[in-house]
Amino acid sequence: MTVADLTDPTDKRRWYALALLAVAQFVVVLDASIVNVALPSIGEDLKFSQENLAWVVNAYVLTFGGFLLLGGRMADLLGRRRVFIGGLILFAVASLAGGFAQTEGQLIAARAVQGLGAAILSPAALSIVTTIFSEGADRNRALGVWGAVAGSGGAAGVLLGGVLTDALGWEWVLFVNVPIGVGAAVLATRLIPESRAEQEGKRSFDVAGALTVTAGLSLLVYALVDATDAGWGSTQTIALLAVAVALLAAFVAIELRAAQPLVPFRFFRLRTVTGSNVVALLIGASLFSMFFFISLYMQQVLGYEPLKAGLAYLPLALTIMASAGVASQLTTRVGFKPVLMVGLLFVAGGLVWFSQVSPGGTYVGDVLGPSLLAAIGLGLSFVSVTIGAVAGVTEHDSGLASGLINTTQQIGGALGLAILATVANSRTDDVMSATGGNPAGLANALTEGFQSAFAVGAGFALLGLGLAFVLIRGRDSREHVERAAGEPRPVQASA
Repeated sequence: MTVADLTDPTDKRRWYALALLAVAQFVVVLDASIVNVALPSIGEDLKFSQENLAWVVNAYVLTFGGFLLLGGRMADLLGRRRVFIGGLILFAVASLAGGFAQTEGQLIAARAVQGLGAAILSPAALSIVTTIFSEGADRNRALGVWGAVAGSGGAAGVLLGGVLTDALGWEWVLFVNVPIGVGAAVLATRLIPESRAEQEGKRSFDVAGALTVTAGLSLLVYALVDATDAGWGSTQTIALLAVAVALLAAFVAIELRAAQPLVPFRFFRLRTVTGSNVVALLIGASLFSMFFFISLYMQQVLGYEPLKAGLAYLPLALTIMASAGVASQLTTRVGFKPVLMVGLLFVAGGLVWFSQVSPGGTYVGDVLGPSLLAAIGLGLSFVSVTIGAVAGVTEHDSGLASGLINTTQQIGGALGLAILATVANSRTDDVMSATGGNPAGLANALTEGFQSAFAVGAGFALLGLGLAFVLIRGRDSREHVERAAGEPRPVQASA
């Protein structure tokens, strides 16, 4: 079986391949949040210190965000199926090791290797999708499925984490990945053809570029996720950010001179692709932290038990899936730019509604309503921005494009959480100081902190809306509609 076989619109095997790839991506997204509900049990069982407990999540996010660009280029050069399977196996082995961890160091190390496996398999999976589905209506449907599972993964992780922790123990939030990863790796050999970028002359790998961008992104993510503890003005945060910027600047210099660069800068002449990645960063900044603050509000203010908080996410997850399906159809009919802009309006509206939460709030009025509004926006915006980020990209660069859109979303999520956590904590501290630190006022202080964070998140979404209007070319969006309708148009997007 070859890629050419699967690009035939009458071949149903590509939809089986898509289902496999979507399941793998679902598990990758799920694992960023599935441990959240299990953290108290993990801390008690492995004798975690309070400050180190957050690194059960951060270790995964750090390596995931730092290695995505490298993973995407590896897929292009070494073979997309080979890299996808390798990432799955590494992910499964790390999950098994994490479940058997006996110390905090062992678990944090296992989570870091999990993130590395995710960074290898995720861009490879999206690259395979864009390779076997040609640009147009079928790719839009495929990315609608992709967006549904990826967008709902965070919410589903909280729910599944609560169920597994209560029923079987925290270890099973990690053990559950093992059969899925091994099974997906076996099926991939039968369902997915091998493909790689065609390259003239000797095949080489930009080692210097890979080292500098991976180190730079990893340090950047580390500085952002630890800024809330270390302090934004601390020597540690400023030094790490300075080193990260220096490494990324060195990466740019290396790429401009390399004969076969890891990231060819001609790629950024595609204005719509570049604009989509900028907007994706702001989507990540506004939405990833939303899940974090909703969980805290339900448990710390409304008094929900972990399982109840997980179940409360179910309507949100289902709405994301439905909205993503609608987004794929709308994108085919009206183009990805209008769908993205409408989605960002819904996201902003949901976050503005969340900024009105109250200490004596209710699930329906303070959680369910704004969750549904934001979920509609997430489905619409996630699918359309992904389509824009790979529109007009040649097969040669599909892994790079996939790694880049994943990277911008992860960096955006880390940046948004760091900023919004600082906003929330500062407001909570101010309110508590004003009341003389009276514990009776804690719920009100926490709520005011969450209100401020949601309001700033809405600002990120509105900024994304403005940049989508300015940076994403309407002509590229219209040409995408025409290609989906079968009209002969040039495949390459305008620079």
